[in-house]
Amino acid sequence: MFELLGITPQGLVAQLLVGLINGSFYAILSLGLAIIFGLLNIINFSHGAQYTMGAFVAWIGLTQISQWFGLPELSINYWFALIFVPLVMAGFGLIIERTMLRRLYHLDHLYGLLLTFGLALIIEGMLRHWYGISGESYPAPDILQGAIPLDSIGIILPKYRIWVVFISLTVCFSTWFVIERTKLGAYLRAGTENPKLLQAFGINVPLMISLAYAYGVGLAGFAGVLAAPIFQVNPLMGSNLIIVVFAVVVIGGMGSIMGAILTGLALGLVEGLTKVFYPEASGVVIFVIMAIVLLIRPAGLFGREK
Repeated sequence: MFELLGITPQGLVAQLLVGLINGSFYAILSLGLAIIFGLLNIINFSHGAQYTMGAFVAWIGLTQISQWFGLPELSINYWFALIFVPLVMAGFGLIIERTMLRRLYHLDHLYGLLLTFGLALIIEGMLRHWYGISGESYPAPDILQGAIPLDSIGIILPKYRIWVVFISLTVCFSTWFVIERTKLGAYLRAGTENPKLLQAFGINVPLMISLAYAYGVGLAGFAGVLAAPIFQVNPLMGSNLIIVVFAVVVIGGMGSIMGAILTGLALGLVEGLTKVFYPEASGVVIFVIMAIVLLIRPAGLFGREK
């Protein structure tokens, strides 16, 4: 069947793997956006720039910090960056929320979108000024280099890409479990729906909201570290991705945690399949799906109708 269409089974599996990797990035970035919108009611248009910052912080730590402070070469390696960079980005997000976003919670969504769009332009402009637009390479750790051959179907699976899919899904579904199935998640959801009642029980709602935004930004930084060995680290890597991620969030339902995860993965696979059967449409298939979903179900596939 595949031969009649001019497609080999190996090519199909390879494109599905590419789609799954892209879907993993869509899922983890969409998850951060969904958390921020669902809990803070802010459309965080700077999410792509924060993802780019995460990749650059990892790259700077690997290539330059050791020179600045006289540390051993490659002292801030990939595994350290995978923990350190999300914490740095979460701290950055905490500052942004405390100094800027907190003033906008009771205003129209447009104000938050404009503010975060301005932040995205500032971050991207600063990175372009300091590092130009040429990409920088970031090596995968030694243990994740190479590939696993699957002789039965005639393909090889790169180890690092398998790792990206595994860790992305682990983080995504762990986050969903915490928010939807634990007492902490119940407090977070209650804090967005009735903060005064929750404060009456002694819960520090402003701190919870700040930490929720910080966690969403930390997820963007985490995704940036994961992306650095696959894509070249450059100031445009976030702006090239964020529009697709917003489409994923809209399709899944604004603020829906599970919707962001499942839709991100599914649309990554759909995009991969489209590259096999109709490559010319691969760049627009997600937006076509978004238009159809909005016509049929404006709240998104997993969103709640108001």
